[in-house]
Amino acid sequence: MAWKELGNLNAKQWNAIIACFLGWTLDAFDFFILIFVFPDISQTFGVEHTSVTYAVWLTLAMRPVGAFLFGILADRFGRRPTLMLDIICYSVLGFASGFVTSLGALYFVRALFGIAMGGEWGVGASLTMETIPPSARGLISGLLQAGYPSGYLLASVVYALLFDHIGWRGMFMIGALPAVLVVFVRAGVDESPAWLERKPNAMQIVSSVTRHLPLFIFVVLLMTAFNFYSHGTQDSYPAFLKVQHKFNSQTVGTITAIASIGAILGGLVFGSISQQIGRRKAIVIASLASVLVIPLWAFSQSPAILAVGAFMMQFLVQGAWGVIPAHLNELSPPEVRGTFPGFAYQLGNFFAAANLTIQAMLADHFGGNYGISMAVICGLIAIAVAGFAGFGPQAKEVEFTGTATEGASS
Repeated sequence: MAWKELGNLNAKQWNAIIACFLGWTLDAFDFFILIFVFPDISQTFGVEHTSVTYAVWLTLAMRPVGAFLFGILADRFGRRPTLMLDIICYSVLGFASGFVTSLGALYFVRALFGIAMGGEWGVGASLTMETIPPSARGLISGLLQAGYPSGYLLASVVYALLFDHIGWRGMFMIGALPAVLVVFVRAGVDESPAWLERKPNAMQIVSSVTRHLPLFIFVVLLMTAFNFYSHGTQDSYPAFLKVQHKFNSQTVGTITAIASIGAILGGLVFGSISQQIGRRKAIVIASLASVLVIPLWAFSQSPAILAVGAFMMQFLVQGAWGVIPAHLNELSPPEVRGTFPGFAYQLGNFFAAANLTIQAMLADHFGGNYGISMAVICGLIAIAVAGFAGFGPQAKEVEFTGTATEGASS
């Protein structure tokens, strides 16, 4: 069983898992700070909410650039040094966001932050997946992806406890803390054994990309649906609670924290399940089940019932997402595993980057009703995720190194 595999992991493998989990957690924390405070930024600069959401769009839109640049560095020079460079970049830029003096400056800094954010997932996921045994990938995949809702949870807690005291600028300044993680990576994490075995040159990287172009296009489409799915159920939710329901910051923070706990548990559960029933089936089950939760999640009125709906929705959404680190790394050509999964993921983010703006515009169209806009996006996209995943390929437990002992299964 996948859970038993945890006891077989050595200290170096655990260090890689911890470093990449924390890297994604703290990266997501910096991103979600903006999700929580964009109504307050709009008030500071005297603009409409929609204007500030373009900063979120820029962050998401620039992530493919970072995935490509940092991915190429990881494939050419190694996962470990590239991961350290990326963590430093997004920490500095997160901190700098607290000092912007205009909306234009915010756009500029968050665009650069998007480049740094785009590099972390692909590099960290490839380092971890290439370090652990194939039989542990499902559960560790769920654990890694749980870093994203863990960042949301951390942002929720900080928002609930500190926002009234430090304001939106202080929230961003906390974003400098992830830089400390570089010390841990430098001291405790080894380079990927799969990368050390191959060390592909530039020609091998280019050749691999051209040979697998149809697969790459499919994965981009899959990840476009997935990114609409996650951002469509997360990004508008604080505004839905704060603007539509008029809840205070403590209530908003508490409900989103409960949702994040559901997301973390969902990633672990469905990641583990995918090791037993396959990556595709686990994704299809989670995504279709989430459609049934929409009424509770989007149309309830009391904080308690909304919290239950948010927990269930994120359990299923991030349950489907929990399969993705393993699924994409297993599908990836070995010469470009640092670039392929992350770049495809972040291109999907690019095509889904307008989600918050679309939902805000839909909400305005329906008289400020974010519930309707979220329900429409979630319902349509959940079905699309199930369709792409269910009819697409998988390569469960494919070998990453010549010394692996477990083969692939279809």
